[in-house]
Amino acid sequence: MNVSIVSKKVELTEDMRAHVEAVIEQLEKYSLDIVAVKTVIRAGKNHNKPIIHVEFTIQLAHRDTIVIKQIDKDFHAACDIAVERAKKVLRRYHDRIKDKIHSGSDEHKAEADVPEVYSDVEEDNNIVPMDLEIHKPMDPEEALEYFKGHNLMFMVFNDHDDKRRVLYRRKDGRFGLY
Repeated sequence: MNVSIVSKKVELTEDMRAHVEAVIEQLEKYSLDIVAVKTVIRAGKNHNKPIIHVEFTIQLAHRDTIVIKQIDKDFHAACDIAVERAKKVLRRYHDRIKDKIHSGSDEHKAEADVPEVYSDVEEDNNIVPMDLEIHKPMDPEEALEYFKGHNLMFMVFNDHDDKRRVLYRRKDGRFGLY
């Protein structure tokens, strides 16, 4: 991990440098591929009162760059608050990756329990062919009653004019018909 500390309009003391390096080391515990961390420390004034701006730019491999800015009267307080915010973001990334890994293994277990129905289908294919069970022509009203009774997301049926129709549930809770 490449670490750079830049100070503008403020003298960078050894204590400040050691504090920033110690805080950046805390970010490594999330096991993310952190490429670089750039810290910019600036002095400024707000209503004629001195303030410190601390900005952390964290570059992750194969992810977005995280930029955390914090303003405070005290350097240590600004740095600590900024790092806590950065930890929160990194923890979310870490948990998201961890959840994907664990949910992926559960999917493989569930797929192993399903018996293979079609032996001529390629194993790499995620689409499983199925036959439609269209028994008799229906009116759209009949199809809607059946649809509601079985809590389906969509239903394919033939109407009395021998047209294939699709009844589906819309996001607003109403029903659509093709």
